[in-house]
Amino acid sequence: MMIEDVEFSKETGFQDTPIGKTPRDWKTAKLEDVATYINGFHFGPTDWKSKGLPIIRIQNLNDKDAEFNYFQGDIDEKYIIENGDLLFSWSASIGAYVWNRGKAVLNQHIFKVVPKQGVDKLYLYHALFLAIQQLSSRVHGSTMKHFKKEELKTLIPLPPLREQSGIVGVLGVIDSAIELVDGVIWKTERLKKGLMQTLLAKGIGHKEYKYSKELDSEIPKEWEVAQLSQLLEREAITYHLDGNHGELYPREEEFVSEGVPFLSANMIVDGVIDFSKAKYVTEERARQFRKGVAKDGDVLFAHNATVGPVSILRINVPYVILGTTLTSYRCELDCLNNYYLKYYMESPHFQKQLQRIMKQTTRNQVPITAQRKLYFVSPPISEQKRIAEILSVADKKLETERKEKMRLERVKRGLMDLLLTGKVRVKVD
Repeated sequence: MMIEDVEFSKETGFQDTPIGKTPRDWKTAKLEDVATYINGFHFGPTDWKSKGLPIIRIQNLNDKDAEFNYFQGDIDEKYIIENGDLLFSWSASIGAYVWNRGKAVLNQHIFKVVPKQGVDKLYLYHALFLAIQQLSSRVHGSTMKHFKKEELKTLIPLPPLREQSGIVGVLGVIDSAIELVDGVIWKTERLKKGLMQTLLAKGIGHKEYKYSKELDSEIPKEWEVAQLSQLLEREAITYHLDGNHGELYPREEEFVSEGVPFLSANMIVDGVIDFSKAKYVTEERARQFRKGVAKDGDVLFAHNATVGPVSILRINVPYVILGTTLTSYRCELDCLNNYYLKYYMESPHFQKQLQRIMKQTTRNQVPITAQRKLYFVSPPISEQKRIAEILSVADKKLETERKEKMRLERVKRGLMDLLLTGKVRVKVD
């Protein structure tokens, strides 16, 4: 289907319903009345195998790279999932999904949704997103969000079946475009990962290697390995970590609508600072922060609550303030390139070090005392810059594609607001 071939009309006759105005010839229906919801099977660790049918868990819905556990044995047919099945996760991460990764079995906390007669499966998939907006204000749990089964009484709009199919056709065009962009993003991410594994371990054009006991791996002969504490002593790098706690740390009522950005770890998304999540403090308040100050070009490292994400700070203001979940690193001498440092901190070498530290503590953090013991690999500065240049090409491609995906998602949200409320209708024969 091409959107330009579809005829639309603006609706003028509405009725009042509990979920707002809808066209007079539409119905409203409870989620529980339009489909059967089959909760997944309670698989335990003893059921997990290395081969068999993949077990669909929440992480497999949200991350296509997440590893599967597998199941071997007999199981009721109702727990079998095939391509095209509609899934609805109701715990930890609430969302709707159309499965397309082959035959599998369904874990608990996820519904297999089987639409009833008169309900288009893909229309229901889109309508579930409307329901999720309503459910978001009624979820339960402080650490693991979930909704209770009585929430399936939530209402959704229900056009005639033929119009449901027309709406699906229009939204499907946008979904196909998003899927294509997702594919490009996935391939570029794989390319970047492969480049990182090669460049940050083998370098460029090296023939002789040496064993590094600190990293337990081979590295080029010319490369150096140093702990952060050694780099600090050499003044090759400085770090900035917020040390202003207690009364100096901003209270919620002290944040203002504009001023000096106040950053936290959850703002690093796909290696980029998402400033839409930033809070702000006044210039006067910002000057009270002696340590938690970061400037353009600094490398930001999430060390608390969320551990591991890294980003280069790019700002057009003099400085920002860091919350207690971030450390910033600043390359002071011309022997360490900030972009190389950022990529190295994303590398398997560095992330494995973080995982070892995490296993030694019950808290989800890597404090500065532990950061000082982390090992960094330093190629010659010219090679650092070349490695950073190569990897930045992949990053620029990812940034472009992610922006395009965000644009398409905005278009889709706009279309859903028009089509799923009946403000604009798809003409059907």
